[in-house]
Amino acid sequence: MNQLQVADYIVFFIYFIAVTSYGYYIYHKKKSATTSSKDFFLAEGSLTWWAIGASLIASNISAEHFIGMSGSGFALGLAISTYEWMAAATLIIVAIFFIPVYLKNKIFTMPQFLSKRYNDKVSTIMAVFWLLVYVFVNLTSIIYLGALAISSISTISFEWSIVGLVFFSLFVTLGGMKVIGYTDVVQVVVLIIGGLVTTYLALSLLSEQYGFGKDIFKGLSILRKEAPEHFHMIFNSSNKYYKELPGLSVLFGGMLVNNLAYWGCNQYIVQRALGADLKTARKGILFAAFLKLLVPVIAVLPGIVMYVLHSKGMFQREMADAAGTLKPDHAYPTLMNLLPAGLKGIAFAALTAAVVASLAGKANSISTIFSLDIYKKYFNKEASERKMVL
Repeated sequence: MNQLQVADYIVFFIYFIAVTSYGYYIYHKKKSATTSSKDFFLAEGSLTWWAIGASLIASNISAEHFIGMSGSGFALGLAISTYEWMAAATLIIVAIFFIPVYLKNKIFTMPQFLSKRYNDKVSTIMAVFWLLVYVFVNLTSIIYLGALAISSISTISFEWSIVGLVFFSLFVTLGGMKVIGYTDVVQVVVLIIGGLVTTYLALSLLSEQYGFGKDIFKGLSILRKEAPEHFHMIFNSSNKYYKELPGLSVLFGGMLVNNLAYWGCNQYIVQRALGADLKTARKGILFAAFLKLLVPVIAVLPGIVMYVLHSKGMFQREMADAAGTLKPDHAYPTLMNLLPAGLKGIAFAALTAAVVASLAGKANSISTIFSLDIYKKYFNKEASERKMVL
């Protein structure tokens, strides 16, 4: 599947150089200026609502998200989109009820909120727990799965993919939340453009295969006709994938609780909004909810298209592993390889952008919790603001 052309790599490296240069520039600018820990970790309260919203989405989506959602679209259909649409509904709840409490109490970190609500012991337990989870579970899995995705669709080896992702993310992280926030806007724009181009190509190809030319609306109607079972949003108990998404119970049970925890109590997510005023923070979160509604269009729909094309006898070899076993997660990389040179580079940059945004955001959250809830509290109570940032 690794068929990127020279033009694709040129597009990708232009994007890479632009983002890393911006991160390094802001880092040196802050290094020579007096910067408080709040300024560094919360972007000086300068993130606009659209930057907050874009950053929330960029932090949430990674390369495996695209590949996994398309694979689930291939196997399960549109029902997997409930994860995205429930997240959008949850973000509205967070904007109305959670964020006002955090901003009113001048909360910088989630452990700090527990310290105000309970005591320092509970706060420290929470801080240590999240640091362990972020470092040994989230960070490592994002790097591993991201490198796996990149190496599967390019000529870059798995090992060099890891090195590149870490290096790329480091430069973005150096500038603090302000750089992360505004580079995330670029990441999301690239992500959406790359995703929409891939979806357009998939629907055009489907329409063409059925003799209607490159008509994406015909492609949509063909999808509904050829794969009606892939457009059920709620599975009943007789569905073979019921255990994957057990009907309404998953929506108002575990998925709701999990979404509230993830979007409302997760340092990695809410940190984007903590430096803003209430109006800006709310608008940013609601913008993120809107963007969440688009994810199924750019991630799930291509997977359903690939299901129909595969059922028609196309891409049999590409959708199987060496042993000939069907692999739904091959859907998105297979579609990417159909893009013309240059556009494929944009799609590749979009996947890489998703990984880098997740890594940089996670690294910033780790440093925020460690600096404010561990280092300042237990190791160096007199630490200066400059020391905290550096």
